[in-house]
Amino acid sequence: MHGKASISAMNSGSNQQPKSRKERQSSKLALYIAKFLDEKVPFRKRIKFLNQVANVKHDGTVQFDVPVDMKPHTLDFGTGVVYDHAPDKEHYTEDIPEIPPPLQIVMLIVGTRGDVQPFVAIGKRLQADGHRVRLATHSNFKDFVLDAGLEFFPLGGDPKVLAGYMVKNKGFLPSVPSEIPVQRQQIREIIFSLLPACVANDLDNNVKFDVDAIIANPPAYGHTHVAEALKVPLHIFFTMPWTPTSEFPHPLSRVKQQVGYRLSYHIVDSLIWLGIRDMINEFRKKRLKLRPVTYLRGSYSSPPDVPYGYMWSPHLVPKPKDWGPIIDVVGFCFLDLASSYEPPESLVKWLEGDKKPIYIGFGSLPVQEPERMTQIIVQALEKTGQRGIINKGWGGLGNLAEQKDSVYLLDNCPHDWLFSRCMAVVHHGGAGTTAAGLKAACPTTIVPFFGDQPFWGERVHSRGVGPAPIPVEEFSLEKLVAAIKFMLDPEVKRRAVELAEAMAGEDGVAGAVNAFYKQFPGKKSKDESKAAPTPSGVFSIRRCFGRT
Repeated sequence: MHGKASISAMNSGSNQQPKSRKERQSSKLALYIAKFLDEKVPFRKRIKFLNQVANVKHDGTVQFDVPVDMKPHTLDFGTGVVYDHAPDKEHYTEDIPEIPPPLQIVMLIVGTRGDVQPFVAIGKRLQADGHRVRLATHSNFKDFVLDAGLEFFPLGGDPKVLAGYMVKNKGFLPSVPSEIPVQRQQIREIIFSLLPACVANDLDNNVKFDVDAIIANPPAYGHTHVAEALKVPLHIFFTMPWTPTSEFPHPLSRVKQQVGYRLSYHIVDSLIWLGIRDMINEFRKKRLKLRPVTYLRGSYSSPPDVPYGYMWSPHLVPKPKDWGPIIDVVGFCFLDLASSYEPPESLVKWLEGDKKPIYIGFGSLPVQEPERMTQIIVQALEKTGQRGIINKGWGGLGNLAEQKDSVYLLDNCPHDWLFSRCMAVVHHGGAGTTAAGLKAACPTTIVPFFGDQPFWGERVHSRGVGPAPIPVEEFSLEKLVAAIKFMLDPEVKRRAVELAEAMAGEDGVAGAVNAFYKQFPGKKSKDESKAAPTPSGVFSIRRCFGRT
């Protein structure tokens, strides 16, 4: 009321025209954003302003609007580089950094098989360079890690439970504790398993593990806090953007105005922190013996002094101009599984047919209506005259009333072996599956379920190698038929081949390892680490990551 009265009084004494309803809403939104970003405003009030600005949608993304007349400089919220559009000269250097002395490296990786696989490839390369590599991830992937020759340590959380929850509820971001007990319990198990993963002896032979460096992906919530407590450097790698940029919004957000792109990272970051801060602070106090933190402004999941490596091809998504020298785009990180794969004879014979098939599968994501989706897939293949491989996965696809010669049902098969034998692919849009399809020059249709999958669908479409993504809830016979016809266009195939040829010159695994070496601050002796302890009441990103 006070604000409205003031505006009325001001207008009555001037020739100014009264503001329209849209203008008033825009002014109010600008005020909320400014208050949310103001460090002088108490934490609880800032959260109220955040709730006025953004809301979590049913698909797990965050939607908000920014006034069209808002200036970029008003959205500076302390995330490091602020609207610096100068090219990063260091990004294109061909210098290969020196390999540091043997290190004991732990990788803290949370997610599905597709999230873990690139780190297996990176770990093998680091191990070949003489380092001891422990890959800490979910117990589901123990055999996968051990078969690759890496040391395994179990993290909490079950990726099947997490994936099932997110598909059913469309919820990627933590929210009110009472609304998501299943997800919170999973996250809590993950957080509290991080410290043992970094310090416990080997579970098989009891060999002492003395960590020198941590590599993690962002969903391993708590990585920064463990690094702070242990005073070891952290390097974060991920398959989707997690660092603020003005070139595209956070993959988990929906904002139309470009001026809000950088802000979207801070908003998503804040919502994640709101959902887990009680667990993080319990972890800090009980396990790490650190004082609790109230709010990590602009730096919870993207601390400004922590190096990041992004595992995608710069030919698909170039490195943004406002990302500084401690951020690298290293290329897709592929693990060679094809060379050791022995396909079933039935699959080999079926692939000898007169036409390459279309692959359709959704990996480790549970499908809500598998029978209906299978029926749509089979009908779409029949309408377009195509053969198809249906990957049953965790979703239960492929329950056919009668077997069809034009359809092959598959349990599991390495993508790097299979996709080179397909004409096109239809999948959920996980970063690893997307990369494998593009590497094989396959036109790609993405059916996103949640999270970053719409982001990759949009990137594929904008590159001209696939149709617009089909959200899983909009999956229909009509849309799948149209998508298949789009992928059969010779011009689309030409663009897919062109992109694959550009990607062929990349070695993402080498890029990731070189980025790690380049950013590594140097190995300190244990005496040096203990000489200057970080004050327990101060969360010092610079100090705990080897920068002063």
